[in-house]
Amino acid sequence: MTSARRHSSTGPRAGALVSPGLALLLSLTAHCSSTQANSTPRAALAATADPWARANAALLHDFWCQPASQLPREQLSALVRSLASKRVPLKAWQLSCLANLAARLGLQEDFALHPPDLLLFYNLSQVRAADCRAFTHRATQGDPELLANLPDQRAALQQTAWTCLGGPHLRLSASDLVLLGALVCDMDAASIQTSDPSVLQNLLRCPRLTAAQAAALNTLLASGRTLLGPPGSWKLEGLQALGPLAAYVSPRLWEQVQEAVALDFFQSVVAACRAGRLRQRDARRFVTSFLEAKSPSVSSRPKRGTGRSCVRGNITAATLRDDLFLVHYDCAQLGACLGYPVLRANLNPLLQHPLPAECQRVVKAKLSQIYPGGIPEDQLRLITSLVYLYSLAEISRWNITSRDTVMALLASDGALQNQTEAVLQKFLDHNGTVTGALLVAIGGSRLCWMSPLQIQAIRPSELRLAGALDISSCPQSRKNVLFAKAREAFSSTRSTEEYYPYIRPYLGGASVDELQHLVQANVSMDIDTFTNLNPSVLQSLSVGTVTSLLGQNVGDLQKARSHPTISSWLRSLSGSALRKLGLDTNPSSPSPGLGTPQPSWTTHLALHLAPTSGLPESEAGAPASGSLPVLWRYLPLPVALPSGLLWLLL
Repeated sequence: MTSARRHSSTGPRAGALVSPGLALLLSLTAHCSSTQANSTPRAALAATADPWARANAALLHDFWCQPASQLPREQLSALVRSLASKRVPLKAWQLSCLANLAARLGLQEDFALHPPDLLLFYNLSQVRAADCRAFTHRATQGDPELLANLPDQRAALQQTAWTCLGGPHLRLSASDLVLLGALVCDMDAASIQTSDPSVLQNLLRCPRLTAAQAAALNTLLASGRTLLGPPGSWKLEGLQALGPLAAYVSPRLWEQVQEAVALDFFQSVVAACRAGRLRQRDARRFVTSFLEAKSPSVSSRPKRGTGRSCVRGNITAATLRDDLFLVHYDCAQLGACLGYPVLRANLNPLLQHPLPAECQRVVKAKLSQIYPGGIPEDQLRLITSLVYLYSLAEISRWNITSRDTVMALLASDGALQNQTEAVLQKFLDHNGTVTGALLVAIGGSRLCWMSPLQIQAIRPSELRLAGALDISSCPQSRKNVLFAKAREAFSSTRSTEEYYPYIRPYLGGASVDELQHLVQANVSMDIDTFTNLNPSVLQSLSVGTVTSLLGQNVGDLQKARSHPTISSWLRSLSGSALRKLGLDTNPSSPSPGLGTPQPSWTTHLALHLAPTSGLPESEAGAPASGSLPVLWRYLPLPVALPSGLLWLLL
């Protein structure tokens, strides 16, 4: 790292190879250069790199602000438009600094040609009143979840939207809802119930609903005011148009749906799940609710409580190919009618069904009878949906020798976070190594749950191959260990310009000394990275140090001042220090928007942005081993519906 600190971050040295990131940026913007500019070395480089850029357009998601800050206005404008036209998904840390670059060069007025996600990060006080509706409508087509670390910016966006609408409404019209877009995800239950029924289209964009929002959704559906009509008249196409919202339909409403329609919809959901177009965890929530409502009324279905006697008939391979299998066999009948030979030979087809938790426990018990000494490795790759049920002691009896097995078990729908260490240790015990490819496959969040010894065992070369992994959800103790490992891995880079992009995701474990070195290198840290710094380290930084560390991004403190880490630091400052940062003396003052009308549902925002003390989702309120987390999120693969309908799966 010593050598890295001796170099400035002023750009590539003469005679050195230009970074691919800068070459790509230049190639994307070359067409906007003037004739005179085309004679410069930079333009020559752009012309040379252009074929490479066309062949590697997907790499735009690796956009980095440092090379972009070297571009003149016309080329940066072309870059931003390219990001929009190619629909490149950028992360919050990329968007926040890009928004500041665009604002500094006066590009914000061209918002109609910019990515909607980027508009979320713009300075809303600079939005002209005449552009209010157009700007807000485009911004709310973005993903507000990107503002997770900028709570004041999200609140200001709501204020701007309400200003455009002329103030809070008792009932949101269809046109209001079009303008609000994904901001409706912050609405409280009362607002959902009284809104125009087209609010369903807005709710489809929510990554999750709170219990109160789900109850309001059911009240709205039960009223019959939506295009679906009353539950008794629902059709298959209408149910499919509900998409992920169908998982929130209560058993009481399913009881009112015509049996044939309900079964057709159930069959379509299970088919999508078995084909891999719908995540098991997501389908399981719907199936569990549906079966609770429909089990007594399904024709020819035996009543529960029949003990271990098989009434429905022995389960065969053909039985398991039926998408209505779970309708015909409840969990008691599954246990009574599923023989060990059939289970052994058809484990994969069985587990392709979104089994309710009770049924999963039945299958686990049967597998324990078949494999009393532990499940063979070739079967482990098939039971990823059951892994959460296994105790650490049971996992210790497994033999894991293949990286593919580790990847299967530690996939997002696999082991619970607190099972990561046990699964990985079985692999390491058989002389396995944690490679860069494995780290990329299991994701940075799994690093949070590796033991310090396992982290130390990662070879620096493998961490370099893995590149920038997101460890923002890790507890502070793991961030500290991971930073030390990352510093070891990346210290051989030639300059801070090369070092910083690699070390940035790990700076949550950085010391005061490390941050001071970055200040000297003028890195202009983005606000998203800043909010993930060690809170105790941040308390040791002076106003001058923070100002230099953030550089051109220092104004983003206003957008994040309610973030727990930022708020704690701001409260330690004097009024004069706050004014030096461009902030007023009230640390709780909201970010400025076009106005400050407060709708009745703005306080609901806290439910979506509630801090979890820096813990990962699975550590902050996640179930322990043996219980199932049930969250309906956006689905990974879409299923097309008939023309004119929404997607069944988003």
